[in-house]
Amino acid sequence: MAIRIEAPLTKEKIKDLKAGDSVLISGVVYTARDAAHKKMVEALERGEELPFDMRGQIIYYVGPCPAKPGHVIGSCGPTTSGRMDAYTPVLIEKGLAGMIGKGLRDRTVIESMIQHGAVYFGAIGGAGALIAGTVKSEEIIAYEELGPEAVRKLVVEDFPAVVIIDSQGNNLYEIGKRAYRKV
Repeated sequence: MAIRIEAPLTKEKIKDLKAGDSVLISGVVYTARDAAHKKMVEALERGEELPFDMRGQIIYYVGPCPAKPGHVIGSCGPTTSGRMDAYTPVLIEKGLAGMIGKGLRDRTVIESMIQHGAVYFGAIGGAGALIAGTVKSEEIIAYEELGPEAVRKLVVEDFPAVVIIDSQGNNLYEIGKRAYRKV
């Protein structure tokens, strides 16, 4: 049974989530891919403000397709999270609480998650049309020049995901491999 959670996330909710938990996320989720992450980190290096307050927020690693007439957003499946690894620890330090993507994360990201209390969710690649149906509104809030990779504010309802890495560093990819090897 899926756990219903509201975004932005609280520290208490983050601590309750465990690797392997299925979740349904409702609330505000922001989108950003590698080009937007680079711009955000460069802005911080210049002493500038970020496009949104990171505290408690979730970033979904996606570059959505254009919306068809009558739809809020086009297909919006996750992209490979490793592309953001060079930038993610800086954003976690600023309060980023959750990330949604697919694939492995490097050790520095996991250590930052443990230190600051963040969680990594996996979304199913190839399910972009299904995921698009959970998006109730969409608004570009920064870096419009990046096209599909612009930073967007999404309001989602029952966005399906799985906790891949929890705030204690438990990693579903590693847990799954160990369980398979015991067979």
